[in-house]
Amino acid sequence: MSEMPHEVQFLTIHGHRRAFVKVGQGPAVLLLHGLGCDHTTWEPIIDTLARRYTVIAPDLLGHGRSSKPRADYSVGGYANGMRDLLTVLGIDKVTVIGHSFGGGVAMQFAYQFPERTERMMLVSSGGLGPEVNPAIRAVTTPGFHQVMGVLTLPVVRHAAMAGMRALSRTPWKATRDLDEVAEIYDSFKDPYARAAIRHVVRAVVDWRGQIVTMADRAYLTEEMPMAVVWGRDDVVLPVRHANNAAAMAPKARVEVIPNAGHFPHKDHPQRFAKIVHEFIRSTQPASYSRARFRALLRNGQGAPRPIASVTDISSA
Repeated sequence: MSEMPHEVQFLTIHGHRRAFVKVGQGPAVLLLHGLGCDHTTWEPIIDTLARRYTVIAPDLLGHGRSSKPRADYSVGGYANGMRDLLTVLGIDKVTVIGHSFGGGVAMQFAYQFPERTERMMLVSSGGLGPEVNPAIRAVTTPGFHQVMGVLTLPVVRHAAMAGMRALSRTPWKATRDLDEVAEIYDSFKDPYARAAIRHVVRAVVDWRGQIVTMADRAYLTEEMPMAVVWGRDDVVLPVRHANNAAAMAPKARVEVIPNAGHFPHKDHPQRFAKIVHEFIRSTQPASYSRARFRALLRNGQGAPRPIASVTDISSA
């Protein structure tokens, strides 16, 4: 992990400030963070990846140091924003890696811009099943904005964050990710951030769970290298969603990391970086063919496919 945070750069696109980190040289890797997070969630792996790749880690609109306007917070809108950022940076093609909500954005980016996507990796990703932690569904309820305004008053917030961080250091699997949750909670003190997160969640979750899925379009990944990585102890999005991914896209590599929660790239950064490198090293970049894409669309999904096996990475 870096001893010092990476330099954050800024670009204004469509009138909104976009914050991002760009380091390294080589083939481009785009890292998309999850709901309520920002580029710093990737800090433990950025330097390792930057030894071989050009790493771009943005703060998605409404997050981190990027603008938080009243805007389009759909996964399609985010995919468009990433295309525009890459275009301004002069980057034509990327391997896109998305964590949690960022996985949904990664899927949408690959769907909307297959000609610019060389590979796709989904990390504890949304969009692979309806189940989601009730705390995320709570964001969609009436009064969330006002209640969270009270819960993020300084005295309450500092006490709650201290408690979460203390619990994260216990051996309990269910509390493993609370240090990251504490950072997300802290970001809610900004009313503009709260409003943005509410718009994001309402676009992908309702009272029954996730409403955005790749199930009906997964067959389009047939021509694109795809990997799925999950933490076995994830309590935000269940690890069985990795099996769903294997069923939807049987050519995908699916790996479950023991002793890891919803943030496997933070729990085991060196191991995660190795998975990324092996995935890129051992696969050829997707080559977009309009004729092939047209044929896939015409033929549709076809017959159901069996669930592929899920590979565990040894905890040793």
